[in-house]
Amino acid sequence: MASVEIMNAVKAYGDQQVLHSINIHVEDGEFVVLVGPSGCGKSTLLRMIAGLEDITDGEILIDGKVVNTKHPKDRDIAMVFQSYALYPHMTVEENMAFSLKMQKRDKEEQKQKVAESARILDLTKLLDRYPRQLSGGQRQRVAMGRAIVRDPKVFLFDEPLSNLDAKLRVQMRTEIRSLHQKLKTTVVYVTHDQVEAMTMADKIVVMHDGYIEQIGSPLNLYDQPANLFVAGFMGSPSMNLIKGRMDRSDPHQFVTQNGKVIRLPCPVDIDPGRELVIGIRPEHFEVSDEGTEFEVEVIEPTGSEIQVILNLGGEKATAAFRDRLPLEPGDKVRLGMSENGLHFFDSQSGNRLSPDLYMKEVSPEH
Repeated sequence: MASVEIMNAVKAYGDQQVLHSINIHVEDGEFVVLVGPSGCGKSTLLRMIAGLEDITDGEILIDGKVVNTKHPKDRDIAMVFQSYALYPHMTVEENMAFSLKMQKRDKEEQKQKVAESARILDLTKLLDRYPRQLSGGQRQRVAMGRAIVRDPKVFLFDEPLSNLDAKLRVQMRTEIRSLHQKLKTTVVYVTHDQVEAMTMADKIVVMHDGYIEQIGSPLNLYDQPANLFVAGFMGSPSMNLIKGRMDRSDPHQFVTQNGKVIRLPCPVDIDPGRELVIGIRPEHFEVSDEGTEFEVEVIEPTGSEIQVILNLGGEKATAAFRDRLPLEPGDKVRLGMSENGLHFFDSQSGNRLSPDLYMKEVSPEH
């Protein structure tokens, strides 16, 4: 096991810079997920750690040693790709032992390491099969087994579940997380799926357009997004974001761009002239006689909850309820919101405002 340190890393292709001064510290044994939309630079960064892409500027350290110029095979890492990349003419056992064979390891050692990895991944009964005889999930486990037998300092995963169906993705998420808990290895994992990131990571790095937007634990990013991008990206359904200003005469009211009033659960001490974006997660809405009146547009039952698409004078919002509310499209419903679920962002910078600005009593003369 080892730590990974990325210090002021830059990647450019000619005049086109795609990664901008990236700084990340991955603790020994930590499971870190790089997440962001396509083109944000997360896979490029992973390939730089692996040595498959050159670093333009900055340093990458593994186990405290700079590896910028080291060949991939000398970095003591193992990488699992989106495509399983298994040799079709080799059995599961031969695929898993291939890297050890290339290192000219003793045959008995090869057999022991493959057997132990197969036991951990529940592949023992499949060692004599060929890749064509395996399901997608089994092939992915073989790819992981091929990495495990090398006993590397760091595991790198590049969107390993993208080719699996939805049910299998959930199963494999659990298996990879369970595997990490058994092996206690350092993992850097890339995905575009924020639910995958939330359920697997010790720490998440949110990336966008080659920059890091925020680093933190899954719940920290969910509960305290640093800016509008993180707020909108983390969570499914995503956070409702509505533009407007505070009411000049009532600190409990937020006025949207189209003039509709949203009743807030607490008084807000923010300059009424300041352009804002209010953020509220779908699960933080609650039915309240004193709340804001919304029109129901669409009902989406998911089983565990009901998601309701709402309209407020042209502004769209999504609410999620555990209760089986008797709502129909076209109905009017009054909704309040949880004080703990209230967020404000500056319209210009996109940054989240400190809760100290709006989670306090306002003087009577305000």
